[in-house]
Amino acid sequence: MLKNYFQIACKVYMRRKLFTAINLLCIVLTMVVLLVVTAMLQTAFYPVGVEGKSERFLQISTMSQTSKDTAVKGRLGYKVIDQYMRKMKTVEKVAAVTQTQTVSVYQQDRVNEFVLRRADAEYWQILDFKVLSGRVPSEDDVKNGRFVAVVNESTARKLFEKEPATGQKINVGGQQFEIIGVVADELHLNSLAEIWVPVTTFPTSEYRDQYRGDFSVLLMGKSATDLPLIQDELQQVVKQVNADDPAHWEHTYMWADGKLDFFARTILNHDEVPDSGAVQLLSGILLAMLLFMLLPALNLVNLNSGRIMERAAEIGVRKAFGATNGELVAQFVMENMLLCLFGGVLGIIIAKLTLVWLSSSGIVPYMKVDLSFMVFFYGFVLSLVFGVLSGVIPAWKMSRLDPVLALKGAP
Repeated sequence: MLKNYFQIACKVYMRRKLFTAINLLCIVLTMVVLLVVTAMLQTAFYPVGVEGKSERFLQISTMSQTSKDTAVKGRLGYKVIDQYMRKMKTVEKVAAVTQTQTVSVYQQDRVNEFVLRRADAEYWQILDFKVLSGRVPSEDDVKNGRFVAVVNESTARKLFEKEPATGQKINVGGQQFEIIGVVADELHLNSLAEIWVPVTTFPTSEYRDQYRGDFSVLLMGKSATDLPLIQDELQQVVKQVNADDPAHWEHTYMWADGKLDFFARTILNHDEVPDSGAVQLLSGILLAMLLFMLLPALNLVNLNSGRIMERAAEIGVRKAFGATNGELVAQFVMENMLLCLFGGVLGIIIAKLTLVWLSSSGIVPYMKVDLSFMVFFYGFVLSLVFGVLSGVIPAWKMSRLDPVLALKGAP
């Protein structure tokens, strides 16, 4: 039976090549957009590679404080990380890193601008950078405030072309650093930078006494099961920070979040409530995808209805020989699903090529996104859903035709 359905479907689609091409175009374009977006979201929410340990660490980048008449939101100061969070018992490693900032690098008669971060030694232990040459800063480098730097591959190539970057000196904003290592380019949230230097190379030591500054913190547990314990202990730390802060705020809010929760809290601005809004964010993304699928699905419903109307005589003959409504619906839905699966395969191939092009084109610097097995699975499921949604309604409508009218070719 399935073999017959397949043979009939092939003949039907080859008979009306224009209709088939339009149907495929709708399916492929929809699949490409959805798969590319899904791959990007998966890379952001569930990263691998340099931030592959993200299931073991939480991050905090903002602190909100309120009083009766005032509310302030900003980055963490180094004092909050160094004097409070490093003493947490449930945490295995605590990494302090500044937000990205643009700096000027002076090299002979040239001036280039790059993105810089200042980080401690634990930062390099939590994140798994691929070291291409040299090494990354050690605890001794940070403790002694050595003026050493790590650059990414693109920066090394831009500054020194084919010469080895390790051992070279660069002037960053008036400070002289020696490059000790080169790492692979990365675009992830906590690893995006072009130059990294020790946190102890600030021009002054004022940052050590600041409750507010330009820092984020990564809190890593021994395993993923430690994360709820870290979040609970953090709230005790927040109470102590609030009590010690000389500004005397009524409430201080800090939340340690995983990747998905971090993005949700940032996008939805849930700064003063424990709920990050991850469920709302995912629900919104899913709803947006369904709405995006709705328009081409409706278009396919209309096209399929027109195509099936041309087969009214065939439907009448089959019903006259005893075919049930269920058998007719199954046949037409199967035909539509075959087309959608073929379009889904084309969509996956084009989506893969699109991601390869985006990763190599430099339109989004350092972007590395690929189709994982899960994204491939999502594509397969989307193809099936697309086939069912756009095939059931016209198939059910035509299966209910009166056989006499169908044989006359009238609906």
